[in-house]
Amino acid sequence: AKDGRIHILGEMAKALTEASDFSVHAPRIETMQIPTDKIREVIGSGGKVIREIVEVSGAKVDINDDGVIKIASPNGEAIKKAYDMIYSIVAEPEEGQVYTGKVVKIVDFGAFVNFFGKRDGLVHVSQIENRRLNHPSDVLKEGQEVKVKLLGFDDRGKVRLSMKIVDQETGEEIAPEKKEKAEQD
Repeated sequence: AKDGRIHILGEMAKALTEASDFSVHAPRIETMQIPTDKIREVIGSGGKVIREIVEVSGAKVDINDDGVIKIASPNGEAIKKAYDMIYSIVAEPEEGQVYTGKVVKIVDFGAFVNFFGKRDGLVHVSQIENRRLNHPSDVLKEGQEVKVKLLGFDDRGKVRLSMKIVDQETGEEIAPEKKEKAEQD
């Protein structure tokens, strides 16, 4: 009996060491934690946003009251897509970071740029270029892709962006000595 058990355990050990990865059909569950005040944004009015995430990604999404989100699918790509969609809703833009955005509206005092998921911010007319502009439409068009740096938030929580301190070709921030040279030219 002992020899039989040893033989069976040996066969089991071989089988366990040979299985290295999950089957492509095995369901996977990924969890993420979000702030509880963002739960409403992920669900959307009447569950609209969460339904869209499930339809587009193909993953099953479950949200708890404490902000734990479980994303389940046998397809790893579906989980990643759902994770990215949720992250784009709950993530906060970081001050000092450069983002690629799209001009959504041009007004007399500047341009509103959609730069972070569904986030919009104002590029004031003085922050578009290092020269005086009569109107933002002189250099910008609606739908145009631009690189912007997040300067911060004003006292009412509005997003302040700048284009003139970012190289529009490379997306690199322009160093202060280059700015002075650009102003002298």
